[in-house]
Amino acid sequence: MIRAGRQHLVRTLADIAAQQGIAVQTLLNSGRHQAEGFPAPLNAGRTRLYDGEQVDAHLAGLPLPELPAADADDDLLDRQEAAALCGVSPTVWDRRKKDPAVSEHLVTVAGVEHWPRRTVRDHTPAPRRHTASSGGGRPTGAGDQVPRDQLPARVEQLLDDDPTLTAAAVADSLGVHRNTAQAALTAARADRMADLMEQHGVTAAQAAAALGYPAGQTRRASVRAEAVLRGRQARPYLAAVTQALHAQGWTTTATPPAVQHPDDDLCVATLTLNTPTAPAPALVWSEQHGWRTATSRRHPLGQGAAWPPPGPDTRHLASGTTPAPADLVHALDHTG
Repeated sequence: MIRAGRQHLVRTLADIAAQQGIAVQTLLNSGRHQAEGFPAPLNAGRTRLYDGEQVDAHLAGLPLPELPAADADDDLLDRQEAAALCGVSPTVWDRRKKDPAVSEHLVTVAGVEHWPRRTVRDHTPAPRRHTASSGGGRPTGAGDQVPRDQLPARVEQLLDDDPTLTAAAVADSLGVHRNTAQAALTAARADRMADLMEQHGVTAAQAAAALGYPAGQTRRASVRAEAVLRGRQARPYLAAVTQALHAQGWTTTATPPAVQHPDDDLCVATLTLNTPTAPAPALVWSEQHGWRTATSRRHPLGQGAAWPPPGPDTRHLASGTTPAPADLVHALDHTG
């Protein structure tokens, strides 16, 4: 979080690189920002933020000054911190933050959304209204007209015809619920944006502009596009792990799993271990947490992308988020 009164001190990695007279890519390649003694980031998001006083002290070879320890009403909380304070998932917070009582207090710092602690703590969600229709698409309780497995291709067709396509238009055109339409449209835009980002090295905003997507409609797609890129970069690693498990005789397939994005901004994957000698029914990989076992072959991910604590039915495996396949095999061989 950004402690009260310290917003003006916030710096990004780009700021820190410029301060040292180097390109941000040079800073990232050097790993200086991960060296022992470098100030810890103020947040856990993709755009890492740092306290300027601590950065200055580190670069001068001085002890890092302590940040205020006491919580204050004017502390600025990011998406994950706001959700944690409310005891909800980040996805639920994404809905709550649209309430005018919350949105009017939005503070954007270096492109990262924050809200004052007071606003987050004191906000009471309005009761949900139960209406016959949610403003487009199918009435509440009615089934979707287009099967889920056909929906992506149908949305792709609509997006080909109209880059400014809205979720409401998808819902009306295909007879699906507004939430279903929004998720499918976000995924379609994100995949196309990720293609351009991967091929031409452009940003998400530049990709959206090149594709003719209105800036106001692509915030979620931009977040997901970045996750899609990270998922593509993880494919070789997941393939190597799958090969190692297949070589052990724990799975009958050597095909790597598809990367999923349950919360748009997260990469996860599941591997089914389907032989009698397998040490667990399934495995789950998260780019944030690494590997764990799962008790269900049909639904290994469970509810959303929540990461369960270790216990009798769940084992956290190896260390780090991308342990070597051999280390993962060794950890699994000693599970239980």
